Amino acid sequence: MLASLVTDVLALVPEDPPVGPPRVILGLTGAPAAGKSTLARYLVHAVDEQAGAGTAGYLPMDGFHLSNAQLDRLGRRDRKGAPDTFDAFGYLAMVRRLLAETDNPVYVPDYDRRLHEPIAAQHVIGPRTRLVVTEGNYLASDEEPWAGVRGLFAELWYVEAEDRVRERRLRRRQMAGGASVSAAQEWVERSDRPNGELVKTLRDHCTRVVRVSGVPRLGSRDRYSAR
Repeated sequence: MLASLVTDVLALVPEDPPVGPPRVILGLTGAPAAGKSTLARYLVHAVDEQAGAGTAGYLPMDGFHLSNAQLDRLGRRDRKGAPDTFDAFGYLAMVRRLLAETDNPVYVPDYDRRLHEPIAAQHVIGPRTRLVVTEGNYLASDEEPWAGVRGLFAELWYVEAEDRVRERRLRRRQMAGGASVSAAQEWVERSDRPNGELVKTLRDHCTRVVRVSGVPRLGSRDRYSAR
């Protein structure tokens, strides 16, 4: 299954030199902890291995989390991860920029789960990058401004995993960030679970549904650099 996904992603990569658009974007969406970021990083790695370093780049939607300071100002920190706790307009602008701006490096943010904050310029999309893999919970949403994103993707895949598997990962994620067992469970029930139920209603908006296991986990702090 994983090998066939890589083959399908390679088929999306524009020719070099391009006959049509010089760059395309593949979107991956799905409920929290479905494995989107793991799959996205692996696909970037696999495309670079087969088509040459710098062919693919990575854009995580989580880099557009509002900072804790802004969430406190807005009174939304206890709902961190909900659709209105992201800079959705900023993410949409970045997707548009990556499609239009292909003659210079474009720096993109990521999210640091140890600091619990977005980090600017964590990755860079180089001028030679012909495929960008982006992933996030709300890429299939009908709500504005998210709704403006979907039509910019070459394809949008829904990454699916069983709820019990996702919630186990989510509890571990919270505990890795310093939460107690009870606090981790409370957060999952209050925040991650309802967000996941919302995302699951968007499944039919996607090009295809993928269920994969055993995806090699690359370093969470890998920085994709221009070539």
